[in-house]
Amino acid sequence: HLSCREQPIFSTRAHVFQIDPATKRNWIPASKHALTVSYFYDATRNVYRIISVGGTKAIINSTITPNMTFTKTSQKFGQWADSRANTVYGLGFASEQHLSQFAEKFQEVKEAARLAREKSQDKTELTNPALNITSHQVLPSPIISSNGPGEDKLFRSQSADVEISTEKERLKKMLSEGSVSEVQWEAEFFSLQDNNNKLVAALHEANANVDQWKKQLAAYQEETETLRQRVAELESQGAHDSSSENNKEELSQTLEELELLIKAKDEEIQMLKSQKCGRWEAEGEREETLQKLQELEARNAELERRLHLAEQTLAETLAEREKVQNEVTKVAEIMDVKIFELSEIRQGLAKLLES
Repeated sequence: HLSCREQPIFSTRAHVFQIDPATKRNWIPASKHALTVSYFYDATRNVYRIISVGGTKAIINSTITPNMTFTKTSQKFGQWADSRANTVYGLGFASEQHLSQFAEKFQEVKEAARLAREKSQDKTELTNPALNITSHQVLPSPIISSNGPGEDKLFRSQSADVEISTEKERLKKMLSEGSVSEVQWEAEFFSLQDNNNKLVAALHEANANVDQWKKQLAAYQEETETLRQRVAELESQGAHDSSSENNKEELSQTLEELELLIKAKDEEIQMLKSQKCGRWEAEGEREETLQKLQELEARNAELERRLHLAEQTLAETLAEREKVQNEVTKVAEIMDVKIFELSEIRQGLAKLLES
């Protein structure tokens, strides 16, 4: 627990990890969620500590010493070794800025711990003359203080320096053996959690779009089927019109015959008119010739009327046929557009299902 003499000087949020004691290579998450990690200063003992509490358990309780080093292993992940706890702590931050702030505070606290140690050593040497020895004297046995969990070493002999150096080498080796890829994976784990939530939301939206596209596809398919039926009807009508092509040819032939007949009768009339003055000698012959002429003129008028009707019928038939052809062309163009839209929708669905 935290005593009332300790005061927090800096706090942040981070995911806490500890090195696996068995393999010394893998990270073990200390909690499922981010925890508050704080720097504390113990005024009574004049020491600095990093503390993080998860529930009722202290996840981190690390006393900072001058020989500690905080290392940034990625843009959002950092670590430091604690020889007292015989472990390595790792912190994953939400951003590079949070990591930089924590690293700067670590350096400041480390410098403060160094100054506190030097001040404590000077004070102890002044109050205990028996410990004032020259640099050429060597003590017969190493003088190492027995330290509690929150205390730092006050004195170190040459053998103690060798032991600390060996411990530092061991920790460096332990860190160097750590898998770089695994450390980077842990550092990116936190941003991947946020991305996962975004991807879930995007997936729901994509599913909604798929349902909408399916409805639109069904509507297009129904409209396409209707257009196909209309095309079939028009093609059937076109076939019927093609069957009437023979009738049109027969009608044209009949018109040509009527025209020839009218031409012949006109010639006959002209011939009769030229001959009537010279050849009509009797009144009876004249009346008969006039009657015949009237009959021929009446027949000629009837033939002209039939010719006009035949030409009108032919024009109407040609116009109707052109109208049917235009409608068939228009429906075919609409069919091509719908088929192209259906192809694009199917490609979009295929890509969405593949993703």
